[in-house]
Amino acid sequence: MNEKLLKDLFIAYYDTRKNKRNTVNSLAFEMDFESKLFALYEDIITDNYIISPSICFINFKPVQREIFAADFRDRVVHHLIYNYIYQIFDGIFINDSYSCRKGKGTHYGIKRIDHFIRLCSDNYSKDCYILKLDIRGYFMAMNRELLFKKVKNTLTSKRDQLEVDFDLLMGLLEKVIYNDPTKNCIIKGRKTDWKGLPKSKSLFYSKRGCGLPIGNLTSQLFGNVYMNEFDHFVKRDLAIKYYGRYVDDFILVYPNREYLKQITGTIKEYLYVNLELELHPNKVYLQHFSKGVSYLGAYIKPHRIYISNRTKNNFYESIKKQSTIAINHKPTKEDKNNFISSMNSYLGVLNHYRTYKLRKKMIFKNMSVWWWNHVYLTGGIRKFNIK
Repeated sequence: MNEKLLKDLFIAYYDTRKNKRNTVNSLAFEMDFESKLFALYEDIITDNYIISPSICFINFKPVQREIFAADFRDRVVHHLIYNYIYQIFDGIFINDSYSCRKGKGTHYGIKRIDHFIRLCSDNYSKDCYILKLDIRGYFMAMNRELLFKKVKNTLTSKRDQLEVDFDLLMGLLEKVIYNDPTKNCIIKGRKTDWKGLPKSKSLFYSKRGCGLPIGNLTSQLFGNVYMNEFDHFVKRDLAIKYYGRYVDDFILVYPNREYLKQITGTIKEYLYVNLELELHPNKVYLQHFSKGVSYLGAYIKPHRIYISNRTKNNFYESIKKQSTIAINHKPTKEDKNNFISSMNSYLGVLNHYRTYKLRKKMIFKNMSVWWWNHVYLTGGIRKFNIK
């Protein structure tokens, strides 16, 4: 028996259930989870592991997205893979790729871009320009074969750093990367949910051999792996010192507007030739820093970072939704937990900015008085708690 692998599988299970304990899928697995993990171990060790059907649905917040939710058992495998390879890949990424990285994320990315603008403009005293670009249907356009080669080449060169059998790991990676969830999925919701979703944002319309499901932990990590060489190209070959990327949304800050216009074509060609990706033609933003820039749910202006209107509107809609629940019936334990999760998620974002008056106005003006029988605020409108 490979005791190390078995132990790692249990660790991956505990990692997986951290934020999923109340889901039906998680609860079903938790019943007799030890025997299920031993069975999963046997499937992995004998190369009989098969990926289960995903549940496909449309998520409308914060924007309309097609989600393929993996079976809990497969999520455990995703965490197992992630735990084995994250440190290796994190070591080769540039500092300013922000997605799915420990100690980073959206707030870090916003602060870094704000910092870049300050540096490039010499604290707003000199001209500098912001070029913001976006890739059309990024996750749907990634070539799986190209991705697998990138992953395999890196892990082969770092083989001595792996804490797992190389062939076993590559076998799991191959199954996860080449899996096409559209071939074996359970569709939840109505057909009309897909109305308005561009074909470039749906796996059902992806080119053959392309596309990764949004929502999987491995997909988020692979999103960084796929663009890693491009990141180094921008900083090394294009000599852009002030550059940051969050998944497919990236910003270049530079003192010369004409140079940014010139390299937009270079970037477009590089992405198409080397990664089979296409720049979104309607999402090319090139402006003087004084105009500000919208990035990762915030609007970065000189001397001030504002919360985006989309985030404010989503917070308002969430408050109204929770108010309707309290008006219609006495909130259940699940309703209360959902309220805390939703409200504190938004407050967690808003707390990073000067939004005290906004939080106060939004909550006290729009939230049903019935909720105050069940919850209370602490920390100066920073966090909701259940009574």
